[in-house]
Amino acid sequence: MDKGQIRIVLVETSHPGNIGAAARAMKNMGLEQLVLVSPRQFPHPEAAARASGADDVLARARVVETLPEALAGCGFVAATTSRERDQYFRVADVREAAGRLLSETVRGPVAVLFGSERAGLTNEQLEAAHLLVCIPASGTYPSLNLAMAVQIVAYELFRAGGVSVEPAPAAGPLADPAELERLYEHFAQVLEEVDFRDRTQSGTHLMGRIRRFLQRAELDRNEVNILRGFLTAVQRRRRRAGERGGP
Repeated sequence: MDKGQIRIVLVETSHPGNIGAAARAMKNMGLEQLVLVSPRQFPHPEAAARASGADDVLARARVVETLPEALAGCGFVAATTSRERDQYFRVADVREAAGRLLSETVRGPVAVLFGSERAGLTNEQLEAAHLLVCIPASGTYPSLNLAMAVQIVAYELFRAGGVSVEPAPAAGPLADPAELERLYEHFAQVLEEVDFRDRTQSGTHLMGRIRRFLQRAELDRNEVNILRGFLTAVQRRRRRAGERGGP
């Protein structure tokens, strides 16, 4: 288990002070990898001021334009949320999630996503997550400041590193978000080709449901290749059948 494999990813952060405070929270708990997705203002003097001794974490922060860039090379991905989401997401308390994240570092880099101060993470941004992380709070006012949320998650990761955590079962590295996205695009293409459609009233949820159960399956790269091979075989068989049925 290696905390050096953990990325803290802040998505579309509005206030530079929160970036600095998050860097300080990370330094307090021994985390080093900070990735910023399209921050509104960075670098910024307020970020440097709020880092207060964590200037090295801030200086190493990587700034990217898109979430896929931030997650490139990662296996397990967790996302923080304070809002109720649909029932197809796997959800864990922050303490349970911290143990899981640490155990997954034996297989490769992992990431924890934090959304913008105003709106959090969108459903689209959550699609890369294997697990949603909830921080228990008062029902009358459950919203946490971004830097506070980073501090709590970082603390639980630090705490989990000092207790016995059962390692993840030996397996190949998890498929990264880009590999999974290619699988989902392939799946959608085959569904269209075989005319397998959502039969519900709205007719818009089928691919989302498929994405959710495959995310819960936590596919490794070999499993993604197996599924894509199967989908390719379906496409080839359908083409041959079409040729035989032609004039």
